[in-house]
Amino acid sequence: MKSRSRRSFLQDTVFGGALLGLTPHAHRSLFASQPPSERVRIGMIGVGNQGGPKNNMKYFLKNIVSLCDLDKNYLGEASDFLQKEASLKATQTDDYRRLLDAKDIDAVVVTVPDQWHALMTIEACKAGKDVYCEKPLTLTIGEGKPMIAAARQYKRVVQTGTMQRSGVEFKLAVDLVQQGIVGKVHSVNVTLPSPNWIARAKSPVPNSAPPDGFDYDRWLGPAPFRPFNKNHVHYLFRFYWDYSGGQQTNFGAHHLDIAQWGLGMDENGPTSVEGTAVYNPDGWYETPDTTNIRYTYANGVVMTCQQKLDTRSSDQGTEFVGDKGSLFVYRGGIVANPPELLKGIEVPKIVNSQANSKHVNNFLDCVKSREKPVADIAIGHSSATVCHLGNIAIRSGKKITWDPKTETIVGDPEGAKWLTKDYRAPYKLG
Repeated sequence: MKSRSRRSFLQDTVFGGALLGLTPHAHRSLFASQPPSERVRIGMIGVGNQGGPKNNMKYFLKNIVSLCDLDKNYLGEASDFLQKEASLKATQTDDYRRLLDAKDIDAVVVTVPDQWHALMTIEACKAGKDVYCEKPLTLTIGEGKPMIAAARQYKRVVQTGTMQRSGVEFKLAVDLVQQGIVGKVHSVNVTLPSPNWIARAKSPVPNSAPPDGFDYDRWLGPAPFRPFNKNHVHYLFRFYWDYSGGQQTNFGAHHLDIAQWGLGMDENGPTSVEGTAVYNPDGWYETPDTTNIRYTYANGVVMTCQQKLDTRSSDQGTEFVGDKGSLFVYRGGIVANPPELLKGIEVPKIVNSQANSKHVNNFLDCVKSREKPVADIAIGHSSATVCHLGNIAIRSGKKITWDPKTETIVGDPEGAKWLTKDYRAPYKLG
């Protein structure tokens, strides 16, 4: 691991102790009066965007004891939110290793760019911390098995942040499909949104020096070095291959996950994948604007995953098609064709889905019970693998033959190179 940058805004503190007027080791007893059995003490790694006050922080609010981020602005906003909404002060740091060293932190929430997911999750497991890791679980397929091995070896609870697994509409839809409401399923249609890069970034900007208070080198971590550009970091990282996989791994991690679940393919997957993609004509970002990807499973089921322009949220989701009709589930509801399929079935009216809070509570409960969570790391890996296979097919321009048991691309040594990615020195996996 590289030494801390001279630009680090917290370099003169020890785990944020100076910020709170604490001695260097006071954080170890700050919340010691409540044992883990009563209050699961959480360290937040990444507190901007999905990890911030509007998202993960509000669901873990009462459990947060420490905040970590490489951007001092995010860290300040998160601290203010915690104080205002929960009257809590948390220790603060820009170095996640401090959270892993802390004896009074039971679990960490990893909400950082995808290139960091595997390293942080494995290190957290080794440090005896349970982990809630945002989706997609991995940046590459090859990272999944080492992550699972670490979780199992160190007996850690690891929940993937695919919160639709805890949504009542999705659970009901999967139950109905598996009970045969559409008959024998022969195909699945998954619809994903197009990138929102332009909506957030507007247009490209020149490379520049990183802003003060943001440690860009450590933000890159194992990713290849490239000059700083404000339209490549924070939320927008997901549209560059070094850090993520576009909407295929962003929303695909949700809707393809539901497809896998409904098909009974958790910890399994397709046997062949092929597809095409259309990219931004000016090359403003790297991942596709639209895609059309076809997956075939060993039982003959064909799944089509399309990334489409200008889709409404109610158009994005997973449709199971069988010999009796179809069932489409999206965030907020279920639609059957013909509608009579749902006759006599009480479909809950969902205005504001409670999936996030249910998913977090499932994780916190499992930290106490030591049971596997609903989106256990092995499930997260399999669903992420399906997403990655789609990207491999469109980027390589080849039809991929996949063995889901051995997790290998069959008969194509060149294609197999897409399963892993070199880490920038001195970072190493495992």
